[in-house]
Amino acid sequence: MTTTPSPASAQRLPRDLALVTVAIDAAMVLVNMAIQLWPDSPHGEQLRSTYALPGVWIPMVFSIGMAWVLAAALAWSHGRNALEKRGVGSVARLPQPRIRYAAVYIAVLVLNFYLLSPLFYEVQLLFMPGGRLHDFLGSTSMSAAMALFTVLQSVAQLILLVLGVWVSAWFALRAASAAPSDAQQQDDDEAIGASPRRAVALVGAAVFASLQMWSGVVVSRWTSVARGMDGLELLIAWMLPPLVAFALAFWGGWLGANAGLARVRPFRAVAAAVLAFVLVQVSCIAIALAWVMLATWSHSFDNAGGLIGFALALVLVYSVLVVVLMRAATRWLYRRD
Repeated sequence: MTTTPSPASAQRLPRDLALVTVAIDAAMVLVNMAIQLWPDSPHGEQLRSTYALPGVWIPMVFSIGMAWVLAAALAWSHGRNALEKRGVGSVARLPQPRIRYAAVYIAVLVLNFYLLSPLFYEVQLLFMPGGRLHDFLGSTSMSAAMALFTVLQSVAQLILLVLGVWVSAWFALRAASAAPSDAQQQDDDEAIGASPRRAVALVGAAVFASLQMWSGVVVSRWTSVARGMDGLELLIAWMLPPLVAFALAFWGGWLGANAGLARVRPFRAVAAAVLAFVLVQVSCIAIALAWVMLATWSHSFDNAGGLIGFALALVLVYSVLVVVLMRAATRWLYRRD
């Protein structure tokens, strides 16, 4: 018995891929945590006491949330891109794309959880005090090497996340199809329905905020900035920056996208977010270094007021840069529409 292709089901594919991604991620995390914290596990009691610490579970929760948001945004982008390029009718004829996507994505996560993550941990042990490289590099060089490895490990995990979603989407959406005619493409654009401008701003903001949170996770792994904070302060410190980054990036993406957009072209929004993120970080670092050199020369940091003024000014500069650069990147990448 064959099923009749459903345009309505095809239109829901981007949303369904995002939901499937988050559901599988959540299930994998719960299973992994249950295995680790099971009362009969060898280190269950120690892990339970460790995870109960705010300094452990708060960064872990927001790190996991960052990965879920980014993976969901990319999965949605793959689904929407397929609808816009192939047409609703062609996507509706794909055989069980949700099930195929889920099967491959589960395999990718199992490979990451139980093969690649232990491998990263074994390599990390080499850089720990008392590890094989400690005597060879010395304490000073070990600190620099550990920081570099932390950054490279985080970059590798980010690449694996992106590749995992891409491989799963490629397998689910790989059925060949003829390019739609202009008339059919116009009908498909009307059938897809969702506001392209809002979708561009949402995708860009989700990717930008995820990358900003990712950079915070990287920095937190080899700095002690938040060690003196209690639970509530730590929760606010981890929750507020990504929300602010999302709001600012959404504003910039909304201003950069034309009101008359016919298609989302989601990977242009992803590229705009990545470009804006890199430019914002480079600009903030350059401005901060120049400001510190000037303040050191003029002794502006000799009192608490100078430090507070510097922090507030940097926050203001960051906010302006996110909106301006996100708007500029979005407008430049969508200039042909």
